[in-house]
This record gives sequence, structure tokens and C-alpha cells, in this order.
Amino acid sequence: MKPAQRTQQIEPFYVMEVAKRAAEIERSLTPNDPSMIHLTLGEPDFTAPPLVQTAAINAISQGLTQYTPALGLTELREQISQWYETRFGLTIPVERIVVTAGASAALQLICMALVEPGDEVMMPDPCYPCNRHFVTSVGGTAALIPTTAAERFQLSKQKVADHWQPRTKGVLIASPSNPTGTSISASELNAIHQYVKSKQGFTIVDELYLGLSYDEAYAQSALALDDDIISINSFSKYFSMTGWRLGWMVVPERLVATVEKLAQNFFICPSTISQHAGIACFAPDSLAEYEQRRAEYRRRRDWVIPAFNELGLTVPVMPDGAFYAWADCSSWSEAMELPSSWEFAFEIMQRSHVAITPGRDFGSADTDRFVRFSTSNSLDNLQQAVERLAKLHATLFR
Repeated sequence: MKPAQRTQQIEPFYVMEVAKRAAEIERSLTPNDPSMIHLTLGEPDFTAPPLVQTAAINAISQGLTQYTPALGLTELREQISQWYETRFGLTIPVERIVVTAGASAALQLICMALVEPGDEVMMPDPCYPCNRHFVTSVGGTAALIPTTAAERFQLSKQKVADHWQPRTKGVLIASPSNPTGTSISASELNAIHQYVKSKQGFTIVDELYLGLSYDEAYAQSALALDDDIISINSFSKYFSMTGWRLGWMVVPERLVATVEKLAQNFFICPSTISQHAGIACFAPDSLAEYEQRRAEYRRRRDWVIPAFNELGLTVPVMPDGAFYAWADCSSWSEAMELPSSWEFAFEIMQRSHVAITPGRDFGSADTDRFVRFSTSNSLDNLQQAVERLAKLHATLFR
């Protein structure tokens, strides 16, 4: 059997190669060796709070496990709508909220709904790799536009206008971004959206890390700008439910029927158990715990970013959200006579037992100089990782 041609256009998820190598090294370690510190995957080190876990158990014990409507449980959609009102001061009608099997399903559905074969969707470079692969999977093309630290690694209205082509149909922007943890300003996003709208295109904003914003200047949903903006969100990051596979999106009212039809065919519905658990995320005790966790993520960021900078692993833009450090490792690579961050990541994994993600996954705009540290690990582990890197730094830069 021959795989479909479209599969040849989707690159591997390179971080998995790093994870495999880290596992190989771990298996070879002796009890006297330092353990591997994993700073690769973008996954919270916290799990679902007690109320959420109990809600899932209760759903099973009460037999609440049958199909739900394709758009999700009404009560969950109502809770999400209420969260937008209390957290952001926004009135988002329940009818526009679509619960999905993770944000990945949301992106798949919206790409299927909006992208024709041959269409082009503009994204910043660097960006999360799967976002561009969702576009590719429906026959579209991801047009990666190089960005710089001076631009906070985000698109600008001028760049969108300069790169707009006849085949361009829209933009997909993440704010806060993976891998950089940086957000786009509301004014710049609005300028981009108004330009795209004038071209009869669409604006999709990946807001998976919006709940983990640390700077009030950026802690507002794109939905505040216009009802035509499509927002993608998830229970994985702020709500600490990665393996539960639960997300949502907010779409213009005129798209709901199309998305619902696709969801009925592709997924029938998101996990019923996860949906019942998701309702408990919005209980006051759960939200209080999530806010404590957000403060802890910020505490880790505030400690580790200066520490990386002191070691010459320069983070050119302070992340205002998420739990990543996008660090320039070029001075280290040069000192180690390594050609790029790909080799550098494997080298420090071998020598320091610190596993990180090379920039290759996230695009091609200078990404061979960068690595991504995931700071969703305990402060103690982050401090140990820095200590190990400091020892290696001392030998390299004597």
C-alpha cells in the first residue's frame, strides 16, 4: 500500500526524536549518574485538580458516558461563556462555542471548514509545527513569514500586507505563542484582522496559553476585537488536562452549522467523561487553584530567564505567557564546534542530562540558532538544570 501523497508534505515532530534519545540515555544510566531533567514537552507538570478528577469519576459511576451533542454539553458551553465574562469582561454567546476533542480537533475542523486545496494560510516563523500541518492536511499551504525578536516573533500588519498573495486566504496567529511565549498587541492584531477582513479572508487566533498570561497588556482575548475572529482554546494548558483531550473554539455564528456538520462526521462528540470533568474546572475552588499555579509558572519564569541570560543562552524577548524560553544558543554551539541547535540539543542531553527541544521543529527563520526550554517543571529541577549547564559553561568559556 502506498501512503497518500499529502503525508509526504508533513514533517516529523522532531521533538520526539529528542525524547527517544533521552529515553535511551536514561536506560543506560547507573544509580550514581544524575537523572535526566526533561525540559522538552509543553505539558503542565500539574494534573487536574481534585474537583475535576472527582467529576470524571462521578460521571463514570453515574453512567454519564453516552454520546453528547457534537457541539458539546450545554452546561460546559455555558460555563465557558461565563468564564469569558468573568475573566475578560466579554459576552460570548453559548451558540458560538464549540467544544472539541482537544484544540487539535478544533484546528482540524476549522481548517476543513475554511481552507480549500491550494489555499495559503499565513503564519509567523517560528510557530507551533502542528498548526502548519493542519493546513497541509486539508490541501492548503502554510506560508511561514520570518519574524524577529524586535517584532516579538509575531506578525505585523505590514508584513501580512507585503506577503499577501492571490492564493492567501487567512492568517493563523498564536498569542501567547509556542515556542516563544510572546503575545501580539491588541492594536497590531486588530490592524492585521482588519486588513485580512478587507481581503475577505479569515483570522484564526490560537489562544491555548491565554489563561497563562502574566502581563495585563496582553492578557485579553482576541474575541474582544471582532465577532469575526476565530479563537482556538484548550483545557490542556491553563486547566492542566492534556491527556483528557478537551478543547473548544469560538466561531462566527454563520460558521456554527458547518463546523457542527463536520464535527458530527469526524468525531461524533468530544469525550463525554472529559466534558463532565471540564465543567468542574470552573468551580471557584478549581479556579483558585489554577490561579495559584499561574503564579507558580510566573515565579519559575522570573527565576529561570535571567539565569539563562547569564549563561549566554539569551532569551531575546521576555515571555509574557505560557511556559517556554526561546533561547539563542549560537555562542554555545560555536564554542562546541557544532553546526546548529539540533546538534547542540543532543550534546547537552548527553553531557549534562538536560533534555530540550531544538529549533528545527518550529520553522526555518534562524531556528538553527534557537532551542526551546519548557519551564513547566519544578523550580528545583529548573535550578538543577541551570546548575548543570553552568558547570558545562565553565568548561567551554574559560
